[in-house]
Amino acid sequence: MAETKAPVERPLSPHILIYRWPITMMMSIAHRATGMGLYFGTLLLAWWLIAASSGPKPYADFQWFINTWIGKLVLFGYTWALMHHMLGGIRHLIWDTGRGFEPGEREWLAGATLVGSIVLTIILWLIGFVFMGGPR
Repeated sequence: MAETKAPVERPLSPHILIYRWPITMMMSIAHRATGMGLYFGTLLLAWWLIAASSGPKPYADFQWFINTWIGKLVLFGYTWALMHHMLGGIRHLIWDTGRGFEPGEREWLAGATLVGSIVLTIILWLIGFVFMGGPR
């Protein structure tokens, strides 16, 4: 009599641990996450504008927060989220023209979004450092 093999244990449905995460999927998730981050970062921008219009004491309080290490980290993250979301929007604009849908082009655009956002953020902070007189 022929021997039968035991069935291979497989998940009932595919899930996130089974799939390979292509860079396009990661950049799609990052685009959504940076959009949410920009929402909260805009509250920081609103705080700055309200403090600036409210007088020296509220503005000094804002300046104190933004000059702490946590404030600078939040501001750096906001800058990166802004750059990443902007470049992701440009990528979608390119797709809206009907270009960039080949597999290599999609991956190149996704990688360029990530690398470009990091490079632009660093350049902006370096320019800010130069014009603001370096670390205080």
